[in-house]
Amino acid sequence: MAICNPSDLPAALSKRSRLMAFDVGTKTIGIAVSDPGLTLASPIETIRRSVWTRDVLRIEELIRHWNVGGFVVGLALNMNDSEGPSAQRCRAFARNLLQRIDLPLSFWDERLSSYAAEEEMRAVGVKRRKREAVIDQAAAARILQDLLERFRAEAPHAAQER
Repeated sequence: MAICNPSDLPAALSKRSRLMAFDVGTKTIGIAVSDPGLTLASPIETIRRSVWTRDVLRIEELIRHWNVGGFVVGLALNMNDSEGPSAQRCRAFARNLLQRIDLPLSFWDERLSSYAAEEEMRAVGVKRRKREAVIDQAAAARILQDLLERFRAEAPHAAQER
């Protein structure tokens, strides 16, 4: 499947399927999923990166388990909107994922998602050690939740139809 505009994702999903979001780092991949109604993002796992073949096997297991119908990959843009090595890593991850799994995929600006996720956890009293263990999946959830909120703003009644 080709990379699509984020606004086109809901129509590209099969009924009752979920979106899976990725926060792609050099050492870890944070993963979150939406509910089938595309209203709420939940962090589910952080994969310690090893070799792609092992990483993608775990991703495939999660896709089956969660009935995933599409992907959102956080795109690590620089503050001036340019793309550096981090954004290139995110694009390479997406290319590899699409070669293996034929589902619609969109990129979503992830600037400051880790910072926002950490601040949210700190505000509710999550201890530092626990924050460090889940920050990547929390950032993936923040990326996905931002996109889901955009969906609601663009089509406020669309989620009820799913």
